[in-house]
Amino acid sequence: MQLTPVETRILGCLLEKERITPESYPMTLNALVAACNQSTNREPVVGYDERTVEQGIDSLRQKQLAMIVHTAGARVPKYRHRMPDQYELSTQETALLCILMLRGPQTPGELRSRAERLGGPAALSEVEALLEGLARGDAPLVQSLPPRPGQKERRYVQLLSGPFQAAEVEPSRPVHSPPVPVAPGAPLEADRGSERLAALEAEINALKTSLAALHAEFAAFRRQFE
Repeated sequence: MQLTPVETRILGCLLEKERITPESYPMTLNALVAACNQSTNREPVVGYDERTVEQGIDSLRQKQLAMIVHTAGARVPKYRHRMPDQYELSTQETALLCILMLRGPQTPGELRSRAERLGGPAALSEVEALLEGLARGDAPLVQSLPPRPGQKERRYVQLLSGPFQAAEVEPSRPVHSPPVPVAPGAPLEADRGSERLAALEAEINALKTSLAALHAEFAAFRRQFE
């Protein structure tokens, strides 16, 4: 089973939001669009419209990797992933795959720092051991890549979306941009803040949609008595 880039992004977002914003999970379609199009913690940054995401989530449902959840009193459906139904993965393995799905090829060191908030391993040796396990077997889920020029660490890429294509996953940001010094712990807090802001914006959009529907229903009701 091979995923398209859109399906990979959507599934990665569902896995991520389940861990970091459980109060907003399962997710509405509007929330999924916002999560896919985040400018932080995403590589590449995309601009999917609602139709693209809706088609992607429908395709994931057909592949039994996502499902609709209907909750009492909710005007719009919500979506959740079904990753455990298809893959026997630990929380730590899922966290590593999630980061690879959302951010492309990563070194073990990058994965350790970025996946820890999703329940990933805290030790670099654990990350490397898990990656080696995911790369083995008849249907490996990750692949080891050679280091970039001037770098020592090998990188890993997820294989849920098919064989590795270098031109499709190289970073879109300038390669020679100088690093910006930040205080210890600042990136993690900034990431969490950006993710929660995106979730709030998505919920606001969903409320606006529901309010517009209520106005339309009320207008139709009034016309019955005019």
